[in-house]
Amino acid sequence: MQHDIELLLKYFPDLSEAQIMTFERAIDLYRDWNSKINLISRTDMDNLIERHFLHSLSIAKVIKFAPGTKVMDVGTGGGFPGIPLAILFPQVDFYLIDTIGKKIKVVQDIAQQLGLKNVRAEQKRAKNVKKVRFDFIISRAVTNLPEFITWVEHNITSKQKNKLRNGILYIKGGDVLEEIAKTHKKYSVFELSKVFEEKFFETKKVIHLF
Repeated sequence: MQHDIELLLKYFPDLSEAQIMTFERAIDLYRDWNSKINLISRTDMDNLIERHFLHSLSIAKVIKFAPGTKVMDVGTGGGFPGIPLAILFPQVDFYLIDTIGKKIKVVQDIAQQLGLKNVRAEQKRAKNVKKVRFDFIISRAVTNLPEFITWVEHNITSKQKNKLRNGILYIKGGDVLEEIAKTHKKYSVFELSKVFEEKFFETKKVIHLF
């Protein structure tokens, strides 16, 4: 447990005592839930902090969300990247959606047990989220980028409150340029290997599409 928190503190040394306790509680809850329902593979569970918490928090190395920012996490699965980011940014509203009901039930339970008042989770498809606008749409590689954009671009508000332009923040590995080119969007690619030393992040990126 101590090692887990040390890995988080290595990259996020300014966490408050309350945030450290919440992350510790979150680790326990994920381990408990994973023993009941296969949320995360066994290999990934052994590397929970690196492959899920740090991977999710990579977005925080790209942007420090302004208070009041609204974020939708599409295909959240067990709550990634939304839950770790919600712990880090308590003044930001997170809306987590997934099509798999049992995963959303876990996310709702974890958010409730952690006391995350800034998290709402629902079983829903992205294209069925109507008339709601967000500053950012976040996700971890749920589908190819051109398709993903068709699901969510109508949900992005034009009103700016962050230094980074409103849009999509997409966590993905491997060669992404060909896929990005098909979106015909402006973009920036942030190489996570420049932030995190661990081998897991060698080919991982955060893509900002706007």
